[in-house]
Amino acid sequence: MQDYQEVFEFPELRGIIFMQTACQAVQFHRGRRQYIKLRSIVRDARRDCILFSNEFQHHAYLPREIGEPAEDWQTRCIYNSCVWYYQHCHRTIPVVMVTEDEAVIQKYSNETGGVYVISFKNYLETFWPDLKEAVELYESLRQSQHEREVESREKNGKEYQEHLPTEILEAGIKSGRYKQGILNVNKHRSQLEAFVRLQGFGGKDTDLQSDLLIHGNKARNRAIHGDLVAVELLPKSEWKGKTGALCENEEDERTGDSQTEIMPTGCVVGVLQRNWRDYVATLPSQEEIQTRGKNTQKILVIPWDYRIPKIRISTQQAAALQDYRVVVRIDSWESTSLYPNGHFVRTLGRIGDLEAEVAAILVENSVGVNPFSEAQLAEMPTNTSDNPWRVDENFSGRLDLRRTHLVFSIDPQGCEDVDDTLSIRALPTGYLELGVHIADVTHFVQANSYTDTEARARATTYYLADRRYDMLPPILSADLCSLLGGVDRYAVSVIWELDSKTYEIRRVWYGRTIIRSSYKLSYEVAQQLLNGDLEPLNTDSELQPLSQNPARLEQLLWALRKLTEVAQAARFRRDISGALELEGVEVQVQLGEEHSIDDLIPKQPLQVHETIAECMILANHWVAKKIWESYPQQALLRLHPPPRQEFFKELKECAQARGFIMDTRSNKALADSLDKANDPADPLVNRLLRAMATQAMSNAQYFSTGSYTEDGFYHYGLALDKYTHFTSPIRRYADIVVHRLLLAAINSGSKGHLLGNKDLDELCRHINARNRAAQQCQKQSVELFQCMFFKDKDPDRDLRCTCDAIIYAIRTNGVLLFLPRYGIKGAAYMKNTEGLVLSSNEDGNCHWTSGHLQRLSDRITVSAQTGKSTSFCLFDHVTVRVRIQTARFHPDNIRLEIISNKPHVDPAGLPLTSNNLHVKTDLVKEVTQTVLEAQLADEEAEAQKLDVQNREYRQTQGRSLYTMLEELRDLALLDVSGA
Repeated sequence: MQDYQEVFEFPELRGIIFMQTACQAVQFHRGRRQYIKLRSIVRDARRDCILFSNEFQHHAYLPREIGEPAEDWQTRCIYNSCVWYYQHCHRTIPVVMVTEDEAVIQKYSNETGGVYVISFKNYLETFWPDLKEAVELYESLRQSQHEREVESREKNGKEYQEHLPTEILEAGIKSGRYKQGILNVNKHRSQLEAFVRLQGFGGKDTDLQSDLLIHGNKARNRAIHGDLVAVELLPKSEWKGKTGALCENEEDERTGDSQTEIMPTGCVVGVLQRNWRDYVATLPSQEEIQTRGKNTQKILVIPWDYRIPKIRISTQQAAALQDYRVVVRIDSWESTSLYPNGHFVRTLGRIGDLEAEVAAILVENSVGVNPFSEAQLAEMPTNTSDNPWRVDENFSGRLDLRRTHLVFSIDPQGCEDVDDTLSIRALPTGYLELGVHIADVTHFVQANSYTDTEARARATTYYLADRRYDMLPPILSADLCSLLGGVDRYAVSVIWELDSKTYEIRRVWYGRTIIRSSYKLSYEVAQQLLNGDLEPLNTDSELQPLSQNPARLEQLLWALRKLTEVAQAARFRRDISGALELEGVEVQVQLGEEHSIDDLIPKQPLQVHETIAECMILANHWVAKKIWESYPQQALLRLHPPPRQEFFKELKECAQARGFIMDTRSNKALADSLDKANDPADPLVNRLLRAMATQAMSNAQYFSTGSYTEDGFYHYGLALDKYTHFTSPIRRYADIVVHRLLLAAINSGSKGHLLGNKDLDELCRHINARNRAAQQCQKQSVELFQCMFFKDKDPDRDLRCTCDAIIYAIRTNGVLLFLPRYGIKGAAYMKNTEGLVLSSNEDGNCHWTSGHLQRLSDRITVSAQTGKSTSFCLFDHVTVRVRIQTARFHPDNIRLEIISNKPHVDPAGLPLTSNNLHVKTDLVKEVTQTVLEAQLADEEAEAQKLDVQNREYRQTQGRSLYTMLEELRDLALLDVSGA
């Protein structure tokens, strides 16, 4: 099973009983990733497979005899379990045990009637021709395994040190001799440089606060990017420095002697957990292939990911696969081999074809996008013209808001999966009521149903530049759960009562509702209305009736203005606590016909973006508090740990070069520093500093509250003590879990489906991993389309290939640039492969000449042999030309070439990124801030008044004994019979 696990992934193979003994052997020999894949097969309700805990069944288990090899004991255990299972079924259902050990087949095949022991191949052939592909894959795997065994016997010398046994590694980690962490390979210097992020190291030597450098392939010792490794620290005399130069690969001669400060260096002594997966690769050209034998070709394929070593596979289809992206898997990496051994799995498509390149991105991130199964679709309600779906008018337990509230949504243009809507109104009491209404996905997706199982596996909707892969079937994601305009929908709502002047929250209500959204606004339209521009009334068909109904129009405009004020108040309170306003570059790909790319446009921040985000943050925060109060040991929350201080080093250096000081001791100090770092002459400076601060941040993650203490719940970026995700259940499975927790907390849902701490903790790890994969997919797909946009353009003639750029980092042989026009970040070399350096003329135009480079903290100086010196400083604007570097084995990438050391003047008048990047309604913000400051002053005055009263009358401050006794009395009156 260990060597042929992927055969089990064929959907035709169903009804398999996996023995606990066999599964544990997979985990021990193949690592956690393969074990998780096996468990996912077992848990997939569509496969009708089960895991039999045979070692916990008294009659199925056999103890291991003294001196008995582990493999022999495992075989006896599995066979005895098969016999027990056959007898348990009253000898009516035959049981088939599959193995590749001929000795086992001969020994057990005739021992018990009704229990058949056969080879894997014979078992698969019984399904011919339905499993023809599975049989062919099996033959390929078996051939690869045979060749590896032969090669291992023939080769005497060892290329690498043997890994230490697991028990020695674990003891060494506990004592502090070895450090453990995830291996991260530098994709630009994959043969020389890798780093290990320390985690869980032992107590005796905890002075290491930085990553460990692993220098060279020998020191990596057969560990692959992503593996959990054990590292032995080298003596300080052998420590090396991290490369500070730009480089594309190990043969790049432009780097020179460019090591930065020395850092702790070590070597891998063992792999604690293999994280091998499917890898996209490409075969070398026919001339490079060395043929062994007449029918089989042993080939070193080159992975798509620079960080993965070449993989040796055997295939008879080398000539046919020359121009294709293929998927391969690693099987083993013996100490006698320079490269790991693997096998061919399938093809993705021709190199350069859009669908093949998108498929490569999905495979590299382990994203499966199979269509929803018939079993899942059978659980879905129908909504057709003949049989339209309607809400149940005899509802109970829901608040009907359809006739009392003006509900509307604000989303990106063309959005189909509308998770959230808003409402705000003035109450007769003089207070305000703010409502956030979220799609009630749990009404349609029952816990542990087929749809729920699939949603849990996907964990999120995957958004790519030109498409998306939904977490839920389209009937839900784009229809019945989507809060579209003018139709009745089920929702889960959070409704606050606010003070109409200070917007202080007085009380909150949670519950299920029925809503009818009146308007589905885009961000751009909402911003126009907010700015007083009524042009959308003429262009937006949904808003055109408002031009004939002034009262209704004024109601909508009032709601938008009031929402903005409330959001500003909420933001101001978080700012006081240290909330960060960070910067990310989001690029929108404008597509034409047949996936042609018309333009790349960075997303422009609008005031309404912040308004919606703040309302969602408010809802998430209050829901987090509610579910934690009700389920303190099994609530799903989201934390954001403080970043490590060494990650701020480059930010501090860049800010200092512009005369700013970055205080990073706390989120409040950092937020204040970023607010002060404004250059009136160039607003891009602040944007880049915020982007660098974003890059230094740790990743936010989901967690189960039973696994952390309360002081570990804090969200550093949002400055909130508790936070979760509640507002996007259509596209995030975490939100579905939170909805179930909330409904159980308010007694509107069953508590039986809630996960315990252990299961929830495991689910959180899965969701975190899938979220990282989704982010990588989106990033890589945008990079793919950026390359496609420039690929068919002549960089020397097309004006769109020449644009303005700003320097945001200095390296020993070049600079890092940001292109505001396209939202692109990239490197530009100041020294080429021939040793020439980039100098400039009097008019600013650049050319290559003989000379040398000198790097300083805030600039890089080019000294030509003619005596002329040119400096390129941090935050200088330069003119660059964009080229595409095509690669057969790897994804295309963007190359930037500085052609002038002066800012670019665009003769074609192409739109540039607006300098007003953080547009805000200053008047609203100023008024809101003034009101809140007045409120704080009133509270302070009231506190001083109480202090005077205390001194004069000795009145009790804070909670009194009387208050505590009243609370105890209330608790005593609670009905706990149903708890």
